[in-house]
Amino acid sequence: MVVGDFAEEIDTLVIGSGPGGYVAAIRAAQLGQKVTIVEKDESLGGVCLNVGCIPSKALISASHKYEELNSYDELGITVENAKVDFKKVQDWKSSIVQKLTGGIEGLMKGNNIDVVKGEAYFSDKNTVRVTKDEYTTQTYNFKNCIIATGSRPIELPDFKWSDRILSSTGALALEEIPKKIVVVGGGYIGIELGTTFANFGSEVIILEGEKQILSGFEKQMSSLVQRQLKNKGVEIYTEAKANSVEEKEDGVVVTAEVKGETETIEADYVLVTVGRRPNTDDLGLEQIGIELTERGLIKIDNQCKTSIDGVYAIGDIVAGPGLAHKASYEGKVAAEAISGEPAQVDYLAIPEVVFSEPELASVGYTEQEAKDAGFDVVGSRFPFAANGRALSLNATDGFVKLVTRKEDGLVLGAQIAGPSASDMIAELGLAIEGGMTAEDIALTIHAHPTLGEIVMEAAEVALGTPIHIMK
Repeated sequence: MVVGDFAEEIDTLVIGSGPGGYVAAIRAAQLGQKVTIVEKDESLGGVCLNVGCIPSKALISASHKYEELNSYDELGITVENAKVDFKKVQDWKSSIVQKLTGGIEGLMKGNNIDVVKGEAYFSDKNTVRVTKDEYTTQTYNFKNCIIATGSRPIELPDFKWSDRILSSTGALALEEIPKKIVVVGGGYIGIELGTTFANFGSEVIILEGEKQILSGFEKQMSSLVQRQLKNKGVEIYTEAKANSVEEKEDGVVVTAEVKGETETIEADYVLVTVGRRPNTDDLGLEQIGIELTERGLIKIDNQCKTSIDGVYAIGDIVAGPGLAHKASYEGKVAAEAISGEPAQVDYLAIPEVVFSEPELASVGYTEQEAKDAGFDVVGSRFPFAANGRALSLNATDGFVKLVTRKEDGLVLGAQIAGPSASDMIAELGLAIEGGMTAEDIALTIHAHPTLGEIVMEAAEVALGTPIHIMK
């Protein structure tokens, strides 16, 4: 018998505690709303903090440090017998996750947000029933609701998850470094995790269906990553399709079609990273008639409102790239819209980042996108190889590229390939958000010697007055 309580009345209900949901909850509480957040998993933080962004970057960081120990000869440093205790690496990764998820719990308490563990299901457009366990449910009547349920890895019919057939979640939880692993998908998840295992010494084979890896980035950027991967011994097959897998006791046999030829690859594991599916099923959305796209995404307006009054949606379950910072941004917009503020989304200055080698980052328009949008633009590049700090770091692959409007130098977009691209892109996002020009950036004094100077130098290229490369 399921036990239910009397319905609780609240201002705002948030479903999902990932980087969209918990940020939305905090912002709504700051604006005076009584907020309850529902999370079906044991820990707060969603995929990003528990099995995504944070643990993957921890493993990437550890793998970089290990690889660097074996590549200091050029600097006159020799390290002998460097070893990896992968259990300790995983323990360190888990400690970071625990600190951050614990921090979110503290923020919930500090903002007087009620946290409810359970699965939410819409009874009607103002009511959600939360199943806490086999015997207990609780009903909540809300004035407004923000759905932030995120996404999950797509499971291919011929590649069902198992101990040897891994999603990104499974790959991040491995107890051993694979001797050999096949990665199906050359997008950002496949490239980041493939690079990580290659740095730890795994033999890595990447199968990508498109003509290039990281197809969302300009070829001149992705080609730098491909070259670095090949230098690590990674085999990359483009225009390739993984057809099937045979699972054995101690490994897998992957059958793939590569440019018309059938290839059979034996490995310890296969990692499938072919995209993510929105978590919009099993919520009862059909009960209230929320409009969905063919992909199962929730349709929203520029304030994150759905087709149902008082119900909002953010993050991976709405259109656009599946980025944690996009979800957080939308969460703030939704919370402010509920509170009557004139907030609305503007995605132009949202950066996209890949923690590859070198790192890739892009914000605003690419040169081609700007031209397609009708702008007369100038693309201006400055290489890391001409920067003193990059040379001193022994990390000279890459460039900063600005896309500026020809008539007045307005910054419309930027792309960075190189070390610390993920950090450097913020300055250029600010430039776009603030309506700045190449001259504004060039006149901003950048500390020397820093990688940030490359942004200033790219702006000088746009103005036709470069100092450290020939015009």
